[in-house]
Amino acid sequence: MRKLHKLLAIGGAIPAMLTVPALAQDAPLNIAFTIHSSASNTFWQAVKKGFEDGCGKVAANCQMIFTQTEGAVEQQVANMQAAIAGKPDALITSIVDNQAFDQIIADARAQGIIVIASNVDDLEGAAGNARQAFIGQGFTAAGYALAQAQAKNFPADGPIHVLVGISAPGQNWSEQRGGGVMKFLEEFKTANPDREIAFERIDSGTDLAVTGDRVGAYLNAHPETTAYFDTGFWHAAVARVLRDRGVAPGTVLLGGFDLVPEVLQEMKSGYVQVQVDQQPYMQGFMPVMEVYLSKKVGLAPADINTGLGIVTPDMVDGIMALSTQGVR
Repeated sequence: MRKLHKLLAIGGAIPAMLTVPALAQDAPLNIAFTIHSSASNTFWQAVKKGFEDGCGKVAANCQMIFTQTEGAVEQQVANMQAAIAGKPDALITSIVDNQAFDQIIADARAQGIIVIASNVDDLEGAAGNARQAFIGQGFTAAGYALAQAQAKNFPADGPIHVLVGISAPGQNWSEQRGGGVMKFLEEFKTANPDREIAFERIDSGTDLAVTGDRVGAYLNAHPETTAYFDTGFWHAAVARVLRDRGVAPGTVLLGGFDLVPEVLQEMKSGYVQVQVDQQPYMQGFMPVMEVYLSKKVGLAPADINTGLGIVTPDMVDGIMALSTQGVR
C-alpha cells in the first residue's frame, strides 16, 4: 500500500514537471493598461499593484500608462493610440467617455488585440463599445448603497439638506455614482413627505485642494447642510476644512468612495462615517488573468463585478494594515 501511495505521489508530480518548461518556452504576453488618471491619484496605486502582481504571476511584459492631467480624456486617447501602435497582446483601459474611445477600441479588436475595460465602462456596456468584458463596480448601485447607508445617520427629525459632489461632470463613473446617490435621496424624500428634504449637486473637482475650497465655500453659504456625498475620495479635504473651522465630527456627515489613506485617517477621526470599496486591487489583477486565460486556454473574457462593499469606521484598523501593503 505504501508503494502504491509513493507511485501515485510521483505520478501526480510528473504532469506539473512537464508543464512548467512548456510554459516557460512561450513568448511572454505584452499588456498595456491605459487610464484616465495621473500618477498622483492614490486610488490607482492599488490597481497598479494588482496589475503588476498579476503580470508577475504569468511572466508578462506590462505597462500602466497614466495621463499627465487628472481626468484628461484627450491624453488617454493619445496614450491608447501609442499603446496600440506597439501591437500588444492586450489592452486594458478605463472607458470614462461614451464616444471618445469607440473607434480606437474597434481598431484594436480588428488587429486581434484583446480589449478589457477596467474600473469604468461605457454606459451601454458591450452595446456601446467593442471591449470584450468589464471588470469593475456597478456605479449607480454603489451610489445608492452609499446614500442608503449614510441615511441611517441622518437626524431623526427636522430638515435635511444634502450636497452631492460630482467630481468629474460628464464622466461615466462620477455621473452614475452621483445619480445613484440622488436616486436614493428622491426615494427618501418621497418616503418622508412631512419633512423638509432638499439636495443639490455641484462640480466638486478631482483635486483635494479644489474640492476643499469648493465645498468649504458651499458650507459657508449653506450652514444648514446635513451631509456631503463625494463621488470619489476628495471629501477627505472637506473633513480637513471642517476640522480647521472647529466643526465637530458628525456635524456635517461625509461619505464617498475608495479606501485611500487620506479617507481612512478621516474615518478614524470621526469625520467620515461611510465609505464604499470597489476593490481596486482586483481591477488590476483580474484583467491580466483573463488575458492569460484567453491567450493560453481560449477562454472568453468575462464581466466581473468588483462590488460595493460598505465600510464603516469600526472596520478601518484591519483595512489600514492591508492599505500599507498596497492592496486596499
